Order: sequence, then structure tokens, then C-alpha cells
Amino acid sequence: MADSTVTIVGNVTRDPELRYTPSGAANASFGVAVNRRWRDQQTNDWKEQVSFFDVVCWREMADNVCESLAKGTRVVVTGRLEQRSWEDGEGNKRSKVEIVADEIGPSLRWASAEITRNERRTPEGAGQGGGQGGGNRPVQNAPEPARGGYAYDEEPF
Repeated sequence: MADSTVTIVGNVTRDPELRYTPSGAANASFGVAVNRRWRDQQTNDWKEQVSFFDVVCWREMADNVCESLAKGTRVVVTGRLEQRSWEDGEGNKRSKVEIVADEIGPSLRWASAEITRNERRTPEGAGQGGGQGGGNRPVQNAPEPARGGYAYDEEPF
């Protein structure tokens, strides 16, 4: 199965925007600018190229991104490329390719970060206000942790 996994490192170009689907799933979108700089071997001048990417993330990651990132933050984003198509208000067909994030983290090349682990949340805030502000409340009736004290779907760190 072909996969279109990408990793980019760049600066957030606009504050993440949080939205909710009709079923209550959180999603956040923001832009990332990736700068490439090199010295032209023939002219000995510095050249620069900037690429802009739209990033989308879902559920708990969307909430965490909106709480943690702001315009100018340097980030590392890993995810997959997806093309989305729609019709605009004038009937024109539009499409774009965006990165659907699997992981997002701060770049520690020129900054430091403090990690705060959130309590587990229910998917889309189910049973806790339908996802509207369900946020950081712990999961009720969460599964028992596996050996070692960690649930099966979380990483021990």
C-alpha cells in the first residue's frame, strides 16, 4: 500500500483555528512556512526559497495544538498528504493538498519546551457535553492499564 508520509520543519504562519464537526470531533488547521537557504555556487550569493503548507489535525491533538502553538512557533510536523476538493460559492471546482498530521511537536533547535501531559479524554468528548468544551476532563470508565501501568494505546514516557 502506497503511503504519502511527509515530515516538515518550519514556522507556524497563523494561529491554529479550532472547529468542530457536527458530531463533535475537534479539528484544527494552521499554516507552516518552510524556509530553504543555500549558497549559489556560481555567484556565491545566498538564495532562499519558502514553501507554505496547510496542516490539519483532529481530536485531542487539535485541542492540544490550539492550547500550545501560536504564529511564529517553530514546529516539526509528520503526517500524510491528502487532496481535498470542493465547489466554491461561484460554482468553480477547487482543490488543495494539505498535511493531515499524525504528530506535531516543537522544534528544539533554537528553543526549549516544557511538556505537560494531559489527562485522558473521551473520543470527541462523548458523554461529556458532546465535544463542546469537553477538553481536559478524565475519561470515565477508562480501560484498566496494561502491565507496567500504561494503557495499551499510550506511550510510557
